[in-house]
Amino acid sequence: MLKTLYSKYLISFIVLLGVGFFAIAIIICSVVTTYSINTKTDLMNKTAQMVYLEVSNEMMTEKCDFETAIKNNNEKYANVFKVLSDYSESNLVIFGSDGKILYENAPDEVFDSRKISTKVMDGIKNHSGDPTLSDLDGFFQNRRFNYIYPVEEVSGENTKTIGYIVLTSSASGMSQVFEQIIKVIIIASLWVFLAAIIIVYFITDRITTPIKEISKAVKSYARGNFDVRIPINGEDEIATLAEAFNNMASDLSKLEKTRSTFFSSVSHDLKTPMTSIQGFIEGILDGTIPEEKRNYYLSIVLEEVKRLTRLVNSLLDVTRMQSGSVKLNPTSFDVCEMARLILISFEEKIDSLELNVEFNCDDDPSNVYADKDAIHQVMYNIVSNALKFTPEKGTLKIDITKDKVNEKYIVSVFNTGIGIKNEELPFVFDSFYKADSSRGLDKTGTGLGMFIAKSKIEAHGEKIGVESEYEKYCRFYFTLSSNEKHVNKMLSQK
Repeated sequence: MLKTLYSKYLISFIVLLGVGFFAIAIIICSVVTTYSINTKTDLMNKTAQMVYLEVSNEMMTEKCDFETAIKNNNEKYANVFKVLSDYSESNLVIFGSDGKILYENAPDEVFDSRKISTKVMDGIKNHSGDPTLSDLDGFFQNRRFNYIYPVEEVSGENTKTIGYIVLTSSASGMSQVFEQIIKVIIIASLWVFLAAIIIVYFITDRITTPIKEISKAVKSYARGNFDVRIPINGEDEIATLAEAFNNMASDLSKLEKTRSTFFSSVSHDLKTPMTSIQGFIEGILDGTIPEEKRNYYLSIVLEEVKRLTRLVNSLLDVTRMQSGSVKLNPTSFDVCEMARLILISFEEKIDSLELNVEFNCDDDPSNVYADKDAIHQVMYNIVSNALKFTPEKGTLKIDITKDKVNEKYIVSVFNTGIGIKNEELPFVFDSFYKADSSRGLDKTGTGLGMFIAKSKIEAHGEKIGVESEYEKYCRFYFTLSSNEKHVNKMLSQK
């Protein structure tokens, strides 16, 4: 029965409301009962006092006892006592100390017996001054609300009870009040239950519908379909959850594409050199390759081994960065001098292509605070990548400018050439991405250089980017901070 979220919410609300209304009904009945009894008791007490006052006046005037005063003035008291008993909405019965009825104005059908037993008198004595709900041991036909007021005579230090004034009223009045209260509570409960069911329906539908959509989406994700998206309505927690699932689906989709690309790229980059190495070695061993050409083909094998080594090292770098095991060791160094040394390391290739090289630096030295080895790898990768795609007699330009406001240096590497298409720019820094998919120019790249560069720059809390115009130029740039305190603070928060 309680398998669905709707039924759980509904039953919970009904139980909660039922317990709440039951508690409220008990409290209200208790309060009303106490108030009614106290009010009724107070009225009866005042009435009894006024009755006694009338009798005591006659006792003083006639100088007689309590019983005599009532017997002698029975007819006189009839109208007065009726007014007083009507004031408290009750009937009046006056007993002598021996249990004899001295006066009563209750209808005959109220009484079941006109005789007061000793047991009843004992009960009256024991409950004097207290309200009771009883038939006085058969004296009344039905249970009635009774108030017993003892009439006492004080003689010196002794107190003697000389009679009892009993005010009695039907208990049906209170029953009617209780019935009315219960009726009102039941009607109110039914309306509230109806409203609660309607509200619970809409609330549950608002909650369960996105959850059902999320459940369907999760099943699709389990089957490998990450294209399913959950509709987002509103800004509540469910909408936040749906948005989180959509973001997760996007990340999973990207991860799946990366995984697929990774396996295809690694398979290709491993298979191609290994096939070449295998073929050349087999050719050397079986004599297909003549002895005079062995050194040439062994040099090709060496280059392929170096390529495999670069690929493995790059994969290890990526793995370490993704696992968070790479720790930066920032120091202060001259980024301009580093750029010069990197250019010198490519001097042979620059000369062979007859490139026009430009180098501009705002400050010399330009000291930055970063991990020197990491930045060297970043700059080396970017310059190496630029040289691969710069045609003969093209232009290679390195600019290092200073942003004095933010205490940063902006390092940019510009080259003329084929550039990058606009639709490919967002993917330049993805792992295993190659703008030269045909490998016409980039025969030795692993497709991890720019991904590693981006990861290491972002690990410093800096920015890296690219801009290009296809078939004209390409420019990579990144920032480095010269503020040691800022860098240390940023690294401590990672």
